[in-house]
Amino acid sequence: MQATRPLTKPSKQRKMLYEAPAHLRHKLLAAHLSPELRASHGTKSFPVRTGDTVHVVRGDHKGVEGKITRVDLSRYRIYVEGLTREKVDGTTINVPIHPSKVIVIRLNLDDKWRKDILDSKKEALKRLEKVEKAEKIEKKPKPTPEEKPVEVAEVKPEEVREVVEEKPAAKARAPKKRVAKAKKKPAKKKGEEKVKKEAEEAKVEQVEKAKRVRKTKRTPRKTTKKSEEGEE
Repeated sequence: MQATRPLTKPSKQRKMLYEAPAHLRHKLLAAHLSPELRASHGTKSFPVRTGDTVHVVRGDHKGVEGKITRVDLSRYRIYVEGLTREKVDGTTINVPIHPSKVIVIRLNLDDKWRKDILDSKKEALKRLEKVEKAEKIEKKPKPTPEEKPVEVAEVKPEEVREVVEEKPAAKARAPKKRVAKAKKKPAKKKGEEKVKKEAEEAKVEQVEKAKRVRKTKRTPRKTTKKSEEGEE
């Protein structure tokens, strides 16, 4: 069988209550037991039946006590003896109430099956208590043997003075003067210097070449018509 997960959506929770089968509806109609019944039967809550005496704890009808006359599984409500109201026309009607607003004072144990269920729950609680006690005993730390106190020899004050006098006084050392060390400049690499010199020489050569080219290039003189006629 697949493990059922708890429903988180409100719509699905309402649907589950609306479509629940009868055996689940009976379990959902459970009410809290009084402290006396809790101690005797070893359970906090139990499904309600007709014949159980009940005390209303909260709501408009708080403080009412009576026997359960009817259990409505379809609407998840119970009807208590003496819990009624008058209609406008004067007729009296039983008021339905939810079992969560009620505490069971007396259980109707006419049914043998119901007795057996309560007994089995009580036995299960006793077993659980025994297991918890056994676990507590195992967890308890073992008692450690008592340690004997160490005997300390008493020393007289005269002996202490003699020992102190024998010790030579330590010479006070003069504080050393701190000399500021000159920071060493990082040595330039020989390769870098060579590259710089070569670059400078190349620049000088380029400038000289440009000057030579300018001298060699000369623009030809334009001959005028007058000069041509004179030559003729």
